[in-house]
Amino acid sequence: MAVPMITIVGAGLGGLTLARVLHVHGIAATVYELEASPDARTQGGMLDIHHYNGQVALRDAGLFDQFQAIIHPGGQAMRILDRHNTVLLEESDEQSAGDRPEVDRGQLRRILLDALPDDTIVWGRKVTGAAPLGDGRHELCFADGASVTTDVLIGADGAWSRIRPLVSSVLPAYTGISFIEVDHTDARPEPAAVVGGGMLFALAPGRGFLAHKETDGSLHIYIALRKPEQWLRSVDWTDTDAGKAVLLTEFADWAPPLQSLITEADSVLIPRTINALPTGHRWDRIPGVTLIGDAAHVMSPFAGEGANLAMFDGSELGKAIAADPGDIETAFAAYEKELFTRSETVARESAESLAVIFDDNAPQSLVDMFAAFTA
Repeated sequence: MAVPMITIVGAGLGGLTLARVLHVHGIAATVYELEASPDARTQGGMLDIHHYNGQVALRDAGLFDQFQAIIHPGGQAMRILDRHNTVLLEESDEQSAGDRPEVDRGQLRRILLDALPDDTIVWGRKVTGAAPLGDGRHELCFADGASVTTDVLIGADGAWSRIRPLVSSVLPAYTGISFIEVDHTDARPEPAAVVGGGMLFALAPGRGFLAHKETDGSLHIYIALRKPEQWLRSVDWTDTDAGKAVLLTEFADWAPPLQSLITEADSVLIPRTINALPTGHRWDRIPGVTLIGDAAHVMSPFAGEGANLAMFDGSELGKAIAADPGDIETAFAAYEKELFTRSETVARESAESLAVIFDDNAPQSLVDMFAAFTA
């Protein structure tokens, strides 16, 4: 039987891993991506790539050596502070287990992009919807009015997926936590000392700072607040000075070195609501279409599994298709059976971690959680 036409929507880490694993097995796919080019925007902060899923996917993609070359030395260091800038727990990179090395998301994406044929990705194609045509085939519609048909459709297009409605009517819901994301591209001594060499958690009930030192020495900061969604929309975050003033009011009783994570930031302020699909989200088998990554199981980032799961989804689906390209339905059914089980487990862990990190006993609750892991 001829290999079907395979279409992937979304050129994030999951979609690219899927395309790469298919390519390794001699199967072509087309990836449609709404961004105009690979460098249309920055790709976010650091990622810890886990030995049991993200690294497995990179081995399946034949890119493990390239991955090792971009590991951030010292990136697994971690510290937990209270609002007084008191260190409650500190772990050096050498003390870590070494099985979750940190890499720059943009560098990891570049490795995947460079490992695909030039014509794999169609840039600047925003999918506005998809419709079934029968026999597992689907039509994709784009913002410019164009459309294409495909034999096999995979949604790798994130939390607000345009492909998900083909299989599920469920939408992500607000978790109650919002981030204001900022950078210190030229990190000054005080905020750099607060963050340290790897990951920082500086917490109090319902708020805090989560931060990373990047491979180039810059700092990437997530300012977290438990607030109603309307509050986030009520602030003009495009006015950087006014936005910083609002944030300083929220952290008025925090130590000055921690406030410097706000005052010394030299980037725009990017507001983000943290949303999640219900734990255990799943769907009935629909011919010709499936989902990977956040399209399938978007969750809060507090288990550190989003990118890892997306890549693992992509590699597992790619291998399932490659086992018998002429029997897509069997491949999709086997993939989804495992997908639903693993994503439910991790989504539950993520929700539990969110509750712990911002509960009424924070940050001691997080210190206790790490102590329990060590035990």
